Amino acid sequence: MRRPSNTQRYLLAGIALAGLTVLSGCGALVVGGAAATTAVVATDRRTTGEQVEDQTIEMKTAADMRRLFDDRGRVNVASYAGLVLLTGDVPTTQDKQKAEEAAKQVEKVNRVVNELRVGDITPISVRTNDTWLTSKVRSALINTKEVPSRTILVTTERGVVYLLGKVTDAEGKRAAKAAAAVGGVNKVVKLFQIVSPESIAAPDSPAVVEERPPADPTPAAPASGMGGAEAIPVQ
Repeated sequence: MRRPSNTQRYLLAGIALAGLTVLSGCGALVVGGAAATTAVVATDRRTTGEQVEDQTIEMKTAADMRRLFDDRGRVNVASYAGLVLLTGDVPTTQDKQKAEEAAKQVEKVNRVVNELRVGDITPISVRTNDTWLTSKVRSALINTKEVPSRTILVTTERGVVYLLGKVTDAEGKRAAKAAAAVGGVNKVVKLFQIVSPESIAAPDSPAVVEERPPADPTPAAPASGMGGAEAIPVQ
């Protein structure tokens, strides 16, 4: 077989390099712990910049939590449009406050919802079940009509499901109802940013966001009205 010429080698190398560049460009954006495809970016109501900022917030906050607690605690971090949700276990009430203050200092964070539990680290069996519940809730959202599942983040802690995202009021209610119907879910907490239907129909227009006061740090107490972390009864 004839060996390729130098020109052919350079051409093949260029094609390979171009392919690597495209692949690295696709993999550079990470959303919700997995590499985002074009479809995900297109259907997520956050801007591309917000998605990148949220991933950066999660990484920086998680690093701060490891520095603060090492193996003494377990802190999960979820960020959506600058709203940071902290779940997991820390040894003391003072540690819980330290975690919140550290999260607030991270650049681009505009609100922290502190749902950390004070006590021993949750057993692996419970955490495994939470992971399974998260998968089931995501499937339920995908299979529910008129629910923008691609723009909703789902986090589960000890059977409590937290929903984050930019949704209309009607979409938020449908999503919460679908999540509450999943077997094994103890409670659903809505941490949505409510946007107007008009802002979704015309994406170039600024979204109208409903401002909500900080959530009650005790997840067991349902919030009243439209304020804070709104819990709904499980069916």
